[in-house]
Amino acid sequence: MNRTDNQNSDGSVVSSELLRKVKLLEIKTRLQVRDVFGGQYHSIFKGQGMDFDEVREYTPGDDFRNIDWNVSARMNHPYIKVYREERELTVLILVDVSASGDFGSVNTLKREIAAELTALLALCALTNNDKVGLLLFSDQIEHFVAPKKGRRHVLRLIRDVLTFTPKSPKTSINSALEYSLKLLKRKSVLFLLSDFNDNGYEKVIRIAARKHDLIALELYDPREREIPAIGLVPFHDPESGEVHWMDSSSKKFREAFGRTADLQARKREDFFKSVQIDRIALSVDKPYDRPLIKFFRTRERRR
Repeated sequence: MNRTDNQNSDGSVVSSELLRKVKLLEIKTRLQVRDVFGGQYHSIFKGQGMDFDEVREYTPGDDFRNIDWNVSARMNHPYIKVYREERELTVLILVDVSASGDFGSVNTLKREIAAELTALLALCALTNNDKVGLLLFSDQIEHFVAPKKGRRHVLRLIRDVLTFTPKSPKTSINSALEYSLKLLKRKSVLFLLSDFNDNGYEKVIRIAARKHDLIALELYDPREREIPAIGLVPFHDPESGEVHWMDSSSKKFREAFGRTADLQARKREDFFKSVQIDRIALSVDKPYDRPLIKFFRTRERRR
């Protein structure tokens, strides 16, 4: 049987409700791209080189370093080489689909925000005529879609990130970036979407940042950083399956929890700054448009 547009990558049939959800997400993010993000994306993510275009006569003000001496000698008049920017980029969106992404103390899960951001970034790439691909990872490579162009391809990426069920609950950022480094031979733009509930990824991030334009989008829930006083509460680690009961009515406990969470967040921030990687921290209880706009504007000023 040939695969249809109503099937997932694993061959399962996609429900009409899911197709409606994909369409609504596309409409929402397409409007954001059109009204806010599209032009800024275009201005900060440019081609990675210059292609030769033509030779023309030298005019005052031209860069003499571009003079084509062979043509100038034949024509007995100075000519220069003209280049045009190579616009096309390859964009890879890496999405952490480990079990911690299913945590949510508000109306939205981290995984749902990751799906919206995937749609937004993929549509930005589509608008810019870039190739865009998707890598879903846990502590293994769960699903990969090679970078391509086209609206139909982007809709597939949105559908895949909404529907995919990972095999493992754990996380390995190392595995995802090592796979990307082997896969991408030319400099590309990598968007890494994760809660960074992982350890030991610093070395591979340094390597990836030297080869590619790597942007880290850190998703977190407010209850992962601050706990209200509501008495005994179960702390469930979705990746290990362990459950611990804690007394949140204890001020000492709440303060210690907050200090530990703040320290971990500062360490991540300091690390990304030290390797000159842009990090965008996004809380699921707040709109993500303002932090993204701030990121785009900051990058634009640096160009």
